[in-house]
Amino acid sequence: MEEEVEEVEMESVGEDTEASGSIPFQLQFDKPVPFQVKMAEWNPEKDLLAIVTDESKVLLHRFNWQRLWTIIPGKSITSLCWSPDGKLIALGTEDGSIFLHDVENGKMLRSMRTHDAAVICLNWEEDALKAVDRDRHFVYEDRTTRFFPPPPQVPRIPGLSDGDLEETTQQLSSVSCQRFNILCSGDRDGCICFSIFGIFPIGKINIHNILLPNHLGTNYQYQLKNASISKVALSRDLCRLEVLCFGELIELGTSPKNNDTLVGFHCLNLDTSIFLNRKNELHQVAQQASNIEDVVEVVRASISVMSKQWTDAMSLFKSKFQAIASLIAEHGLDSNSQDEFLSLLLGVRTSPALQQFLLNTLGEAGVKRLSKTVDNTGKEVRTVLNEHLQPALEIIGFRVGELRGLSRWRARFKSVGLDEKLMDNVTETSGMLLIQAERFSRVLTIVLFLFQNFFNWVLKCTKILLQEPTDQVQQANSELVVVFLKFLLQSDPVEQLLEAKYSVEVDMETMKRIEQMVAFGGYRDVTFLERTLASECNKLEQCLKEAFLMPFTTVSETVACKGLAPLFPVASPTPSTSLPIPMSIHYYKDEVDRASEIDKASPNLTDYTCFKVLDGSLGLKNCIGIVRGFMGAGLGSSVNAEESCLDALLVHLPDQYDCVDLSLYKENQIVLLLNDLESNSETAERSLMVMMQASDLPFVSVSLSMSDNIFLLHQLEDSMMNLDLDIGKFRAIPHHVTVPLAVSASRGLACVFSSQRHTLVYILDEDEDEVSEME
Repeated sequence: MEEEVEEVEMESVGEDTEASGSIPFQLQFDKPVPFQVKMAEWNPEKDLLAIVTDESKVLLHRFNWQRLWTIIPGKSITSLCWSPDGKLIALGTEDGSIFLHDVENGKMLRSMRTHDAAVICLNWEEDALKAVDRDRHFVYEDRTTRFFPPPPQVPRIPGLSDGDLEETTQQLSSVSCQRFNILCSGDRDGCICFSIFGIFPIGKINIHNILLPNHLGTNYQYQLKNASISKVALSRDLCRLEVLCFGELIELGTSPKNNDTLVGFHCLNLDTSIFLNRKNELHQVAQQASNIEDVVEVVRASISVMSKQWTDAMSLFKSKFQAIASLIAEHGLDSNSQDEFLSLLLGVRTSPALQQFLLNTLGEAGVKRLSKTVDNTGKEVRTVLNEHLQPALEIIGFRVGELRGLSRWRARFKSVGLDEKLMDNVTETSGMLLIQAERFSRVLTIVLFLFQNFFNWVLKCTKILLQEPTDQVQQANSELVVVFLKFLLQSDPVEQLLEAKYSVEVDMETMKRIEQMVAFGGYRDVTFLERTLASECNKLEQCLKEAFLMPFTTVSETVACKGLAPLFPVASPTPSTSLPIPMSIHYYKDEVDRASEIDKASPNLTDYTCFKVLDGSLGLKNCIGIVRGFMGAGLGSSVNAEESCLDALLVHLPDQYDCVDLSLYKENQIVLLLNDLESNSETAERSLMVMMQASDLPFVSVSLSMSDNIFLLHQLEDSMMNLDLDIGKFRAIPHHVTVPLAVSASRGLACVFSSQRHTLVYILDEDEDEVSEME
């Protein structure tokens, strides 16, 4: 870990601020940092700041700048967000992966690959409705903990020195499945993925395949092409998703005359109301399914560990006993290992080759070592079987049974894709896997007994050849020795059951009996005896994949676009890949809700979208746009084009300043980070952090039905507002600042980074009690 840098005290810059009559933000500290910051995000529950450097290192700092940990994921980090409870950090990467890390120690708990392109944005939103107002007619309790102990851990792989694999499943489940939440991610190719609890994929859409609503006053349907997502934000009730993206609008059924005028920055309103309307059903399906998938990982790892343990022991056994074949060839005998041992067992003769093998090659000590190795390996395999595999299979069977019961409640669960027939297949397969585990247990017991009986006989024969007493050697069963020589000397049924590609031979009489028993019900698969434990596990994973794909597909098909707001034109469809622009989306309570003392379970929320307009678009320069109420503008299929309208505003910044970054803040406030363009080496560099009250701004009602100029900002040019720095709150910063501006809406903190690699943390609220408490 890099050494902590010393704190650098900074004098308050307040003369110009006080002269203008504004209220300065309180500076907590100014510290140098030995790296360039790429992105930063405050924890929603605690005063913790997650930072991603330009080298894709992830650091976690306390409010007092104490560093808690540093991790290096090994991939380029392209996005960052916190879980709603602040216990997990989600990282999006350049290759489309999403990593979930524990806030306590930075350990990676889950890795998912849901995208094929760079994950540009992440948004993790929790159900905002209060528990008392949930569907009282549908109360479901996860009964697994009432009948079973906590699920087993992933068994330790032989040779692994640390315990990184232990308790990962339990940690992730315990912090994620407490309250319904959705992790939404958008990538560079226009795909949006949804995951419940951040771990169970429940939907995926591509905005290129979505038909956009026709409320633009034209006779054509629109579709996006070459789109790249820049920002996604779920509403607090989870029923709406706002998407900001670059792309080209295509009129279906016609060839636009001026294609370049349809390339721009757009805002989409996606209907995700299934997350609200079927929240309880999705909660239960995701909770059971994610736990099943975690426990299946324990099953798969248990089989892998048992296979490695047994294979290592059998490799040692075969390496020792293969020597007898070489000795037989050296002595020119026309026999094999099995014949030589049978001859010794029946008392016919003891060939020189077998005698040399027992006395010189193997020896009494070698027999004892092999016997002890196989016995210890059998105990280790038995431990994994009893403490990991079988308990995991029992939990899987119970949870699958719970899902099967839910699937029969068609009125509720068919609409979220929980298919009864598919769950029946999973139920039968999970039951067959339990049978395979019991079968493996019995085979293992028999094989171990045969091995010990064989080793006792070999040890006795060795002592007889050495003319030593054999009264201390356990008596061997000759018939079982014959069975060992016939079935185990050259084959290994335990290893075969742990192989996925092996097919077990079943006699015709047994197959006929199984087919006759199907008539009694309970199962339909008559070929399960031909499969191994490993192949049955693979079949269960395939059945689970098919069963859980149905909810994924069903939810994906319900997400539709209900609103389209083309904001401003751009020269390239995807400028965000080379020139990211500042943008922010936030949901505020309506004025009526804030004024009311009644604590509503489902408050009315108004969305605010703030963004910087690219210079040169529509001839504008140094402007930011603000859109209010887009998600609730009545943009539905039943709404006339003339009725599709929303509030918007175009703000022109002073020519002296450039907007570096911006963020929407609590209580309808907008925080801007501005750089002074006129500062030079002879004058002190000066930047500003400005806070505006969004509810006091002179918004203009604009229509989305303009067929001549479909871009929204066309209608705002005549009503442009000039930003007056003498009004509102601002703070002068004696540094040239850079992205990102990290604002904590819940804690009243703002973190600013400068090009001189300084970190400045400000208190945005002027409440002295709150400041003292955080200090």
